[in-house]
Amino acid sequence: MRTSLDHRSRAQESSRARPGIAAAAAIAVTLGLVGCAPSPSAAPTATPVPTLPSGVTVELAQLRADVAPRQAQLRVVNGSDAAITVGEVRVEDPRLDGPATRVVPDRVSTIPAGGSVDIRVQLPPVACSTPDGGDSEAVLELVGESGSAEVTASAPDALGFLAPLHARECLQERMADAATLAFTGFRPSAPGEPATLELTVTPTGAGAGTVVGLERTNLLDFAGTPAEDEVFHVDIDVSAAQAAPVVVEIPLVPFRCDPHAVQEDKRGTIFDVRIELDGEPGEFELFVGDELRGHILTWVAGWCGFAG
Repeated sequence: MRTSLDHRSRAQESSRARPGIAAAAAIAVTLGLVGCAPSPSAAPTATPVPTLPSGVTVELAQLRADVAPRQAQLRVVNGSDAAITVGEVRVEDPRLDGPATRVVPDRVSTIPAGGSVDIRVQLPPVACSTPDGGDSEAVLELVGESGSAEVTASAPDALGFLAPLHARECLQERMADAATLAFTGFRPSAPGEPATLELTVTPTGAGAGTVVGLERTNLLDFAGTPAEDEVFHVDIDVSAAQAAPVVVEIPLVPFRCDPHAVQEDKRGTIFDVRIELDGEPGEFELFVGDELRGHILTWVAGWCGFAG
């Protein structure tokens, strides 16, 4: 009797185990893992593989909405014939001072065969000691029922954003040796009147440079500035002898008054700042910050008459 029960029990356990084993085997093939499927009592294991499954590609891009928060998108395209699951990701580039990692750290992305996903990553500070050049690599954790494996692949910069980002932010870092720049206040205005945006230039007392001016954005213009003038000039010369902050009041009016300009705003509150350092011109981007951005967009909506 015991022999018959034992035989039936083993048969039931085998029947229950078959779907899990089949799924684990499929994942093992997808990940390129080798060896036998582990027994139910064994700890999950995985052997790292050097490349992505055939047909899977990655690329790096920065969209307009990613600029202000200094983020980017790692697009993973699954051209294979099986679904893949991606856990942790790292984007490594010699122009970055550390890896770019998921904005939502614990998220897992399952990509069906023939599908794609954009994984948002947070960019670290740039590495200005590194020359402008190099290639990005993506390290992805591929997850399966039997374990996980890290794979490394080239991640081309699809839109060519990283080199200009590196150049701008390194220029801003050099300028910061002489002075820091920040938008520090905003006073809204009634329709038809200019609002005021405050730019504060704070010398460090340790360097020299010139803040030439600001360029208009796709949302904001400068009151009283001719349309043919590309720059609102402030012309602040900073020297090593200075220490007191300089506050510049910038008169603003909306550049456009269609509602979707506010509703779909991505870069309307990011200004290009023109400077000169060591006799050479340059420019970098300066964001007003999330709080002032909210105030400015609310003002534009009221000024243009489509608030509420």
